Amino acid sequence: MAKKSMIARETKRIKLVKKLANKRATLKDLIRNTNASFEDKEKASVQLQKLPRDSSKSRVRNRCNITGRPHGYYRKFGLSRNKLREATMRGDVPGVVKASW
Repeated sequence: MAKKSMIARETKRIKLVKKLANKRATLKDLIRNTNASFEDKEKASVQLQKLPRDSSKSRVRNRCNITGRPHGYYRKFGLSRNKLREATMRGDVPGVVKASW
């Protein structure tokens, strides 16, 4: 089980990303726009830099929904390898069976 503080930090980051996603997208579009003036691009770049660092989507870490474990995470299920195995053995994951050959 991950520390509660780490899980709380991740949820805080996720909320911040959702809150500022539109603002970040508009600023990035303005910076990429070839028709915009240099001054506008520079102003947008400064505004983007002033946004909180944790509002970037790349700062969010994938974690297991049950334990908060950051490694061995399967995106398709939202679980770490340990909890996915347990759920599969119980039959909670549809379409997944233990391999045998």
